[in-house]
Amino acid sequence: MVLAAKVFEVRERVGLEVLAAKLKDFKREETYTEGNFRCSLITEVRDLRIKAGDLEGVFSQDRVVHIPHRGELMAVPKTSETSFFFQNYKGTTFLTIFQKKWQANNIANLLSEALFITSGSVTEVRISSENLKYYHEQNPEGTKVIFFSDVDIPNVKKLSLYGTSLANTTLYTDFLTHGKIWYIVVTSKRHGHVVGITSNGIIVVFNQVAQVDFLAYITDEIFPLIGELIK
Repeated sequence: MVLAAKVFEVRERVGLEVLAAKLKDFKREETYTEGNFRCSLITEVRDLRIKAGDLEGVFSQDRVVHIPHRGELMAVPKTSETSFFFQNYKGTTFLTIFQKKWQANNIANLLSEALFITSGSVTEVRISSENLKYYHEQNPEGTKVIFFSDVDIPNVKKLSLYGTSLANTTLYTDFLTHGKIWYIVVTSKRHGHVVGITSNGIIVVFNQVAQVDFLAYITDEIFPLIGELIK
């Protein structure tokens, strides 16, 4: 089963204890009405705890879905639960949300509002093209896919390479002169996971792995790629 996560940066310099205190009582409730159907939708943070220097919790959110029932669409409340982790790394606080892109973005904005009143204090991270290039070239035999963006060839928006030993191909060298690496699929040499990495911090693991092991991979191999260029 594919497991997805997205990494964000907390711009405000606040300790994990302060973050925990602000999120402890976060809860919103609204009433949803549709015809004769009426229910309360709750959004809240649960199960907060600081463990091994990380702040972890569960973001619980109700929404209404519509399911077919005897020729009609019936409104039904559904609860989704998403794990999140705040971690300090070399003076920066990262927030990892174990959810797909659009849901992770929504949760990040809601957590930002709960913590800092505004949605702009938890932002997307950036992994530079140069750092993705470095990560690939440290383990070229493990890379299976490379996508290039910002391509300067007219009428071409993206370029891609699939295969093995991509760093040793003429096309790889040529594509580097025309665009920037924004996505790679690689097998981690240290952890053994097959992962897709984008420049805006979306990480997808394609092999079966426990969430705790996926987080360990992100901490060990993704955090160092964020921010300053690796030399």
